[in-house]
Amino acid sequence: MQALPEFRSSAEAIRYFYVRSKAGIFVPLNTLVTPVEEYGSPMIKRYNGYPTIQIGGDPTPGYSTGQTMAVLEKIAADTLPKTYSYEWSDLSREEKSSGGKVFYIFGFAILFVFLCLAALYESWSVPFAVLLSVPAGILGAVSFQMLRQFENDVYMQIGIVMLIGLAAKNAILIVEFAKARTDLGEDVIPATIAAAKVRLRPIIMTSLAFVIGCLPLMLASGAGAGARSAMGNTVVGGILTATIIGIFLVPVLFVAVKKVGGSNKKKAASPEHRSEQPPDNNEHPE
Repeated sequence: MQALPEFRSSAEAIRYFYVRSKAGIFVPLNTLVTPVEEYGSPMIKRYNGYPTIQIGGDPTPGYSTGQTMAVLEKIAADTLPKTYSYEWSDLSREEKSSGGKVFYIFGFAILFVFLCLAALYESWSVPFAVLLSVPAGILGAVSFQMLRQFENDVYMQIGIVMLIGLAAKNAILIVEFAKARTDLGEDVIPATIAAAKVRLRPIIMTSLAFVIGCLPLMLASGAGAGARSAMGNTVVGGILTATIIGIFLVPVLFVAVKKVGGSNKKKAASPEHRSEQPPDNNEHPE
């Protein structure tokens, strides 16, 4: 039953509704019921056909969205009546459905980098010298996030995926030069030392340029600063740590991989190979 708009604008309008009594006479509805005002949801939405109330919130600083969602699920299970249920929507629904897939993403990222390096060096062992330097960058990214009290969110995970390629870049600069010299017959240790000396300046210059360029992203403010700061903080911390540790770690890893692979034996340099030898300069000894 619904009256015209002018007769249903307030609760007192029920006096205009008449119902038939047992005696057969019509009486106003307000003589039988008393309206009571109660506060409820100003808007009733439907989700999968059920009337719903949407609740939104943000996690407490220092806690991730995953931890917050787990606590809300526990509270809902303990307090909601049996006739009530809950569903995640929007970004929370996407995060819930994609939870646990981050390890697959990291695994595929490392696999693709490994296959590219294997094709580049035409070797199954040399790429490990590059990839084993990536954990140093991830350690720096996690450390910087903890120092700034950032949580492990999706933006940090995107930054780590980027960091896999960025940290491998520095290692490639050393490994590429060292492998070229060992392929010409030079012993692996002198070749690696020479490569580390020659590539030190390019590594430092490119890394500093990248870090300085990402500082505005790391120190962002205003609307959307949380996402930019989390991603910038991850890549800046990771590339700094990968550079500081990597210039010492990568040569050791390359020597270890070559020794374990048994490919450190000297080869006779053919005329074609001699033409590919890196030019000597004053930055490294003969």
